[in-house]
Amino acid sequence: MDNHATADELATALPHVLAAPATDGPVHFLCTRPAHNQRVFHRSLTLSRELGVAEDLEMREPWMTLPDGRPDPRIQVSILPLRVLDLVWRDRETMAFPGDTVIADINTSEDNLPDDCLIRLGTAVLRVSDIWNRGCAKWRRRYGNAAYAWTSAQDHKIYRLHGILCSIEQDGTVAVGDVISKL
Repeated sequence: MDNHATADELATALPHVLAAPATDGPVHFLCTRPAHNQRVFHRSLTLSRELGVAEDLEMREPWMTLPDGRPDPRIQVSILPLRVLDLVWRDRETMAFPGDTVIADINTSEDNLPDDCLIRLGTAVLRVSDIWNRGCAKWRRRYGNAAYAWTSAQDHKIYRLHGILCSIEQDGTVAVGDVISKL
């Protein structure tokens, strides 16, 4: 049985997604991926400028590197809007969680969180990356073609429906219930 959101449902939900808080949006989930296709949920996480997110695969096996081979710091933390997650992650018993580090009720659009702006996440400070988070092929397989097309559509790029990528500018910790605040 197909339990994916339809294109009509997603289009209708866009105003609700964009009405998420501009700042002080609460964190609902914290997740690491210790290995491929594994998810571990946490009550709190340590964020390090040098090491990225403790226990996460992304900095050990990054999909984007610097010319010298080191992980690109612009992809250290992924923040997905809660309202998008709620639209696509329908069957929470059998569908895999997307794997984003942070799920928060926050508006991640370019107008609200432009490239290079600083945000506070718990006691850490992050910088919003210029890398557009398009998601991966697994997103399409898990949440359906309509969800993938909606989050990665060129005319939706300014909304950043698949969330934002960030570098860690100041080490710190974040816990579920903390808020994301613009600095």
